[in-house]
This record gives sequence, structure tokens and C-alpha cells, in this order.
Amino acid sequence: MYGLVFLLPQFLQFSQSRGPLGAGMGLLPWTATLFVVAPIAGSLINRVGERWLVVAGLILQAAGMAWLAQIAAPDLPYIQLVAPLIITGAGVSMAMPAAQNAVLNAVARPEVGKAAGTFNTFRFLGGVSGIAIAGAVFAGTGSFASTDAFSDGFTSAIDVSALLSLAGALVGMGLPERRTVALANASKEA
Repeated sequence: MYGLVFLLPQFLQFSQSRGPLGAGMGLLPWTATLFVVAPIAGSLINRVGERWLVVAGLILQAAGMAWLAQIAAPDLPYIQLVAPLIITGAGVSMAMPAAQNAVLNAVARPEVGKAAGTFNTFRFLGGVSGIAIAGAVFAGTGSFASTDAFSDGFTSAIDVSALLSLAGALVGMGLPERRTVALANASKEA
């Protein structure tokens, strides 16, 4: 996600010839999903569990990124970026709260602060790594020499970011089932 956050505004400014405000406004379809999808995902956590929201969210994020990578070009009308941005934003808005909930529910109450700190540390470490990987891929396949050269690097970097999201979805499959559901079922049986 952070690799896309790093490169997408540059794509909108350099390849699409938008100013800073226009590039920022161009991110709205992606970021606005947070206000809609995150509350819905939060309400689903207790019913479906974190695992499926993390996996589905990261798959949506990967699909949106792959779509962006396939269509990104200097002459692409902005309107064609809206749907993949919404899909990508919906994915991250679904996966992030569920992942945080999984971490915080995996520890005893007195350990929540440590768990939250550890989660955020690894989240930012992943963000920095994502930017570094996307930046390295961009530098190896594109440049600022022309809008076409920038788009080439952008698409390669976003393709790699999509693959990293898919890898995250595979890792997410290893999340345990919700303990509260298991405890509720055990209480009913008792």
C-alpha cells in the first residue's frame, strides 16, 4: 500500500500533468473508502473473523493495484482510474482494521499496549519496505526522462506491490480462527 501511496501522486503529477492539489484530489476515491468500508468491516469482524477480512481485503487491494498497473498511461483519462482506486482503497480499508483487531485480541488485556506498539512498528517497517521495494523497481524499469518512461516504472512497481499484497493474503490465511467465537460456542455447549 505505501509503495502505491508514494508513487501514485507522482504519477498523477508527472505523467498526468496535475498540480499538487489535483494529485491530492485524485487520491480521494481511494482514501474516501476508509469512511465507508472500515466501519462495515469493523462490524463484520465478530461475525466472520479477522482472517477472512484480512485475506479478502488484501486480495481486493492486489486486484485494484494490478488493474492500475495494466491501465496506467500518460494519456489515460482520470475517470478510468476511479474504479481501481476504489477497489484498492476498499481492500486496505477492510484488511487494516481486521489485522489490528487480530493482534489486539491475541493478547491479554494488560499486554494490549505492547501489542499495539509492536503492530504499529511492523506496520511502518512494512510501509518503509514497500516504498523501498517499489522505488527500487521503479528505478530499475523507469525514470523521469519522459512521461512514458515514468509510466513504465510506475506500472512495474505497482505490479510488484500487487504481488506483495497477494503474498500478504497468503500469510493472512495463517491467522487463527476467532477465539471469541470458539469461547461463545463452548459456553453454549456448557
